[in-house]
Amino acid sequence: MNDPFKQASANRKVLTADEDAEGRLDSFLTAALEGEFSRNRIKSLIEQNAVTINGKVVSEPKRKVQPGDEIVIDMPEPEDPEPKGEDIPLDVLYEDDDLIVLVKPAGLVVHPGAGNWTGTLVNALIHHCGATLSGIGGVKRPGIVHRLDKETSGVMVAAKNDAAHRHLSDQFADHGRTGPLERAYKAVVWGRPRQLKGTIDAPLGRAGDRTKRAVKREDADDAREAITHYTVVERHVEKPDGTALASTIECHLETGRTHQIRVHMAHIGHPLIGDPEYGAAFRTKANLLPDPAKVVVSQFPRQALHAFMLQFEHPSTGEVMHFESPMPQDMEELVKALQKARL
Repeated sequence: MNDPFKQASANRKVLTADEDAEGRLDSFLTAALEGEFSRNRIKSLIEQNAVTINGKVVSEPKRKVQPGDEIVIDMPEPEDPEPKGEDIPLDVLYEDDDLIVLVKPAGLVVHPGAGNWTGTLVNALIHHCGATLSGIGGVKRPGIVHRLDKETSGVMVAAKNDAAHRHLSDQFADHGRTGPLERAYKAVVWGRPRQLKGTIDAPLGRAGDRTKRAVKREDADDAREAITHYTVVERHVEKPDGTALASTIECHLETGRTHQIRVHMAHIGHPLIGDPEYGAAFRTKANLLPDPAKVVVSQFPRQALHAFMLQFEHPSTGEVMHFESPMPQDMEELVKALQKARL
């Protein structure tokens, strides 16, 4: 490959694809920059709209490069990479020298990222556990072995040393198939699934942007196995024909993909109440409810999802640790309003 650079500066790099250029954009840039950035970093820059080809923003790493293409990378201003401890209250269920188990409230981001460099669970953990935590599991994700969406509440575990981090990470990577790891959630969904107990086995992949997910064909490039087991716990606002306007369900994860429960329940036609991404089309269904349930449901500010149970093997003792947390007040009030509603 000939030297592709036309111009380079601290914050901008301009390259021209030579006559032999071919293949994916992320692969081309990784080779052209000769190890200056990893392929994952290149992919991240593309997905953050920091790359243009012939003056047009490109957000797909797999976009094909053509000979003569002018490619511009505008590097974002560097952020402070090391999160600082912040005195954010934690609801701690258990703690020892190896780990801490807590209940994350809705609205709390787990780890720092674009737009959320402070006020995260990581900032709270560094303050609570001390500076030694900062080197475990990476600078921006110290101690984190799994995550919950910002607006999902529930039980989480974080590691406090490298050995515990490796052991817990291995358990989550295994999805409990060969060990005691188990995760269970309570959710409030629209309608009532046809089967009161069932399994959703549908691969997930990206849906056009960096964070949203969708069910994919098994042979799709980014398809990843995703399996959710659900049980209808209670039907709300039942009709004479046996259907219901809403249901409380319990979900057990066999895999742990981004937005898995939210996407899977929407896939079978029963999105979570309050879900702004996967349940927006169902928002007007609140008008079918009688007051005051209609008001409570229409004003519910987040996806109605709570990780109520977490079980895992203690990394040092081998003991099976089991923790549960009741639904938070906002979901309790949502369920109570639906329980009282009558058609």
